Amino acid sequence: MKKILTILVVIFSIFILCSCEKQKEDDSKIYLDKEFYGKSEIIKINADEFKKINAKSYVVFTYNSYCNFKIPCDDIFKEVMDKYNLSFYGLPVAEMKKTFIYDTVKYAPSIVIIKNGKIIAYLDAESDEDLPKYQDANEFEKWLGSYIHLEY
Repeated sequence: MKKILTILVVIFSIFILCSCEKQKEDDSKIYLDKEFYGKSEIIKINADEFKKINAKSYVVFTYNSYCNFKIPCDDIFKEVMDKYNLSFYGLPVAEMKKTFIYDTVKYAPSIVIIKNGKIIAYLDAESDEDLPKYQDANEFEKWLGSYIHLEY
């Protein structure tokens, strides 16, 4: 009987530890502010408007007026936005250079995830590693979903 009880305690402990690990993974993701769920749109703003943003968690799409990618990345981003009804801010690169984003992100296009005024992740337009995320909606969705909850 004591042996069975010990086995049950061990199994229960393993179950609890596994549940806690899953919770930690989920806790590493953020929710965007509620206003960014439920509608798929790029909210175009300039640097002055960006500096007045009161949102705590949001995504910024920084863009050029031209695109060198085989498949325009804004189409890829919009596909994922439409799937989950997510809204992003849209900031032209010339305007981005006037914000704190430019301290970290030097090239556009990019997707920048911001929480409480700090960049927590971004796509680097100069990175070979990030290139698939610009060209494949599934890759972009996986990347984005590793940082934010795609549904509220």
